[in-house]
Amino acid sequence: MAFAAPKETFSGKVFEVTIGADKTAVFGGENVLPFHLFEGSVPNSPVIAYEIQDVVPDDWPETVRKVYKSVSGDPITWAKYCQDELNAKAIALRLVSTHPDRENRSPEDAAKTVKDVLSAINIPLIILGSNHIEKDSSVLIRASEAAKGKNCVIGKAQEGNYKTITAAAMANNHKLIAMSELDINLSKQLNILITQMGFDKEKLITDPMCSALGYGLEYTYSVMERIRLAALIQNDTTMQPPMIADVGMYTWKTKEAQALESDLPLWGSLAERGIAWEAVTASALLMSGAELLIMRHPEAVKAVEKFIEELV
Repeated sequence: MAFAAPKETFSGKVFEVTIGADKTAVFGGENVLPFHLFEGSVPNSPVIAYEIQDVVPDDWPETVRKVYKSVSGDPITWAKYCQDELNAKAIALRLVSTHPDRENRSPEDAAKTVKDVLSAINIPLIILGSNHIEKDSSVLIRASEAAKGKNCVIGKAQEGNYKTITAAAMANNHKLIAMSELDINLSKQLNILITQMGFDKEKLITDPMCSALGYGLEYTYSVMERIRLAALIQNDTTMQPPMIADVGMYTWKTKEAQALESDLPLWGSLAERGIAWEAVTASALLMSGAELLIMRHPEAVKAVEKFIEELV
């Protein structure tokens, strides 16, 4: 008698999200756990976006900073490099210069940068603030207006500023990232508050926050897994938006990605160690349910793309 592998089916389904205007990227849409192609439908592979910044990233380790040394002085050149040379599927532009503790650039400056980057590329753009709740409110409004008609992703809307950012994304027809702090109940509450404003839940992307390997990854995994199970098993529509993992910003500030070989020779090659740290973190978060990743090092991206290819 032939063995028939048991299969589990679910009543829920993750929303499918399309971003971009010229070239588009599509993620989500599955009705099974991550990569369980044998149990149901997984119509789209996860999407990886390359992170760029509007100023030279002085807080990135040299290991990853040197990869972009010739282009990071200008976000337009940097974006084109990722698109044309690295075959990026999407770009994530982080407007770090607008933070009051950095250069405190104005919302108008941010809007010009967004416009210039969009004019230089034809792949989808994710527009991220500096993670300063008050400043992001004004910056992301202007950035959203500057990107009108380009079907971008705006983020991140948080409890302290979601009303203004949601209104801007809704008025300019963008997708929206809703970020809470590693708690399924907070994530659900924020999604509910945003949709109660009239924002289409099928244009929402959930960011439960993430952490790097060795720095709370297990807890992040469990929160993301619970969100995905609620979407599939309970058919909870507030938990059915696809999830994003902002991998690069968490992994490249870890000790393991920065400690010199002369200080810790037993840890091996610093260059290989940082790449591995980002790739392993990203792979784990994909297995927990993330459909959209933001990453930094091209070699880490290649490793994760190969991982995805082998699974699908």
